[in-house]
Amino acid sequence: MSFAYIDKILEMIPGVSIKSSKEIREKEDIFEVHYPGFPVIPGSFQIEMMAQTAGKCLDAEKRTRGMAMLAQIKSASFREYIGPNTELIIYGKILSNRENYATADCSIEKNNQIVSKANLFFIFIPYDKLISSFRDHVLESYLLQNKYKGE
Repeated sequence: MSFAYIDKILEMIPGVSIKSSKEIREKEDIFEVHYPGFPVIPGSFQIEMMAQTAGKCLDAEKRTRGMAMLAQIKSASFREYIGPNTELIIYGKILSNRENYATADCSIEKNNQIVSKANLFFIFIPYDKLISSFRDHVLESYLLQNKYKGE
């Protein structure tokens, strides 16, 4: 099972805001157990989508403090279930961005309607604690594409 819950970054101002997307496919592993016959993306997965989105926005700043890691869910709400064959748009707005922590308001939209929201708190993992071969391919792809557009 893959824990990459973001397919693509659509827009970003590093350290400020981000918009990403995720296509929920019918064959997602989670649907085998959650819930059989009524497939639903769990709230914990939705939180992870929002955390990965906001985390990429923080990591794009390329600061020496390390990689963003979700440390606390300050609040969360889930308004509608998310099933298979659904395109999601995930938003993150960075509220505070300090050397030791950051906070973000995030949301997920399905068919232009908010289906979940969260206020998240991040800390940072020092880069020397990560394996040296680690690569965030989604973030790198976006930064490479937009390097030549002047962003």
